[in-house]
Amino acid sequence: MLVIIHTPELKVLVLERADHPGYWQSVTGSLDADELPLQAARREVFEETGLDVDKFVLSDWGLQYEFEIFEEWRHRYKPGVTLNQEYVFGLRVPQPDTVTVHAREHLGFVWLPYSEAAEKVFSWSNRAAILKLPDMLAR
Repeated sequence: MLVIIHTPELKVLVLERADHPGYWQSVTGSLDADELPLQAARREVFEETGLDVDKFVLSDWGLQYEFEIFEEWRHRYKPGVTLNQEYVFGLRVPQPDTVTVHAREHLGFVWLPYSEAAEKVFSWSNRAAILKLPDMLAR
């Protein structure tokens, strides 16, 4: 699951991974047992940023990406799982704001114009989703 947190002016929040300094990403996460993607998106946004999703507009972008899980992160999945299905959501906030990152997961955050955010993230699927932001807002 991937959540692009953004403003109406196309500023995008990206977070620096604690386990890989220099790797930047949007909010990501896995589904817990019996959890739907939308529920996971809500939970992960709160866990990773402290933002209360109920105060903003969370939308399902209807996008899904499938990719091979990096070898170093496969231990987080059941044995033999090598592919991940990523569901993409957008969370529109009125303006860039301070978020609360947890040191276990992230070192810091930055708000960037969407094109700069797309260049900064390490994941191709994250980049592709961020670049769709103008089209998603036009819908």
